[in-house]
Amino acid sequence: MSGSELLSPPFLKRITLLPDKADRDTFPFTTFSDLFGQEFSMTFEASVTFFVGENGTGKSTLLEAVAELCGFHAAGGSEYHQLHPSPDDTVSALAPALRPSWLPKVSKGFFFRSDTFADVARYIDDTGNAAMHGGRQLHHQSHGESFLNLFKGRFDTGTRSIFLMDEPENALSPMRQLSFLRLLHDWEMSGNAQIIIATHSPILLSYPGADIRLFDGNQISSAAYEEIEHVRVSKAFLSNPKRYLKQLLNGDEGS
Repeated sequence: MSGSELLSPPFLKRITLLPDKADRDTFPFTTFSDLFGQEFSMTFEASVTFFVGENGTGKSTLLEAVAELCGFHAAGGSEYHQLHPSPDDTVSALAPALRPSWLPKVSKGFFFRSDTFADVARYIDDTGNAAMHGGRQLHHQSHGESFLNLFKGRFDTGTRSIFLMDEPENALSPMRQLSFLRLLHDWEMSGNAQIIIATHSPILLSYPGADIRLFDGNQISSAAYEEIEHVRVSKAFLSNPKRYLKQLLNGDEGS
C-alpha cells in the first residue's frame, strides 16, 4: 500500500471501547449493554458508511459519540460552531469510553443532526455568510432547501474532512434525495471526505460502494442493500400498494 493510499479516506479507521472508561450505570450502557459490550469495536473500511436499523437500535447514539470524538458540538455544526448553552440531553457518556484510531487525524468537517438543525441554522444565520447558502438565510428557505444549501455551502472538501449526518433525508423529497446522492458522489470523488450517515432512506442506502452497517439493538453487522428491511418493505409496498394496505388494515399482513 502506497503512502497516498494510507492518507486516503476513511481517515477514522477504528473506534474501540475502553471497558474501564465505561460507566455501566448510565445511558447508553444501561440500554445497549450487549451492543456496547466489553469487546465493542468498529472498523471503517469505506469512504461512505451507512448506519441503518429500526428506531431505538443505537445508530444515532453511536454517531453522536463519534461526532464528539471528532471534536464537534453534540448538537451539531462544524468544528467552529460552539453553541451555548450545551443541551444536557445531547452529551454522550459513550464518547469518553471510546478510543479512536486515525490515519491521519482529521479535525475539519461537519456534524448534521436533523432534530437540532433549527438551532444550528439559527447560529449559522447569526454568524455566517448567506452567500454560502443560496444567497438567503437558512431560516428564510424551505426546510428541504435549507438542508441542501447547507450541505452545498458548509461541507467543504478542499481539505481532509469527516462528515457525520443523522437522518439527512428528513426534509428531503425523493427528488431532493437524489440530488443529495449527487452531492455525496462529489464529496467522495474529491478524495478528501469520509462520510458516515445514519438513515432510514432506501434511496440514500442505494449509494454504490457504500459500507452498510445494520443495527438491531444487540449487535452491528454488515449487510447488503437487498437484505435491509427498509428496502424490502418499500419494494413490497410499491409493487402493489392496494394489496399491501388491504392486508395491513384488515390485520392480516402476514397472510
